[in-house]
Amino acid sequence: MKRISLVLIPLLMLTASGCDVQSQAQLGNIIKQIPTAKPTTTEIGLGLKQALEIGTSRGTDQLSVKDGFFGNLALKILFPPEAQKVEQTLWSVGLGALADNVILSLNRAAEDAAKEAKPIFLSAIKQMTIADATNILFGDKDAATNYFKRVTSAQLMEKFKPVIAGSLSKVGATRYWGEAASQYNKLPLVKPVTTDLSAYVTQKAIDGIFAQVALEELKIRQDIGSRSTVLLQKVFGYADRNR
Repeated sequence: MKRISLVLIPLLMLTASGCDVQSQAQLGNIIKQIPTAKPTTTEIGLGLKQALEIGTSRGTDQLSVKDGFFGNLALKILFPPEAQKVEQTLWSVGLGALADNVILSLNRAAEDAAKEAKPIFLSAIKQMTIADATNILFGDKDAATNYFKRVTSAQLMEKFKPVIAGSLSKVGATRYWGEAASQYNKLPLVKPVTTDLSAYVTQKAIDGIFAQVALEELKIRQDIGSRSTVLLQKVFGYADRNR
């Protein structure tokens, strides 16, 4: 109810300040259009699925373009934790450009793989039951994201692995990483690094996908303006009033 009130406050203030009859009539029409009726279980299922289709499509599309990962400071893939010393050492011996090439290529591989996520999410949404939808609607702010983690993680891992491996080779990451690790391992008194780069980037890409989907889920739950259809307004408005 609070969310609806926030929408109405500026409109009511406008009326109180002495609007003409026509403006007041327009205000009345706007108020009438705000969905307040309880949605049916079918509408809840359809509305939640519609929201998730919009959110997951938007999220995966944003990450699958050039700089989707590389240009996103929150999701940008860096050297593996156990290889941070490799990057630092490369910079210290004048091989910073090689370190930069490794990072860029890791993110390009993740952006390639992100294209494979959308159909997996859409398939999971189609298989969602009414009970699943209702639990997600009235669940925690990341209930949908957790649902996706549960039902799609294995598929994403299986689908991403070959894409990441091929992409790492295509964009030069395998070569750059091989050069970086080789240069580092040649240095005296260092512990050799043997990171499985493909597995590392695969997991980071999947983590990034879920992080972006969580942001889209939160947007639809909290931002009334993101509810772009009457059905979304009705379903999520009802959820707002009954939390």
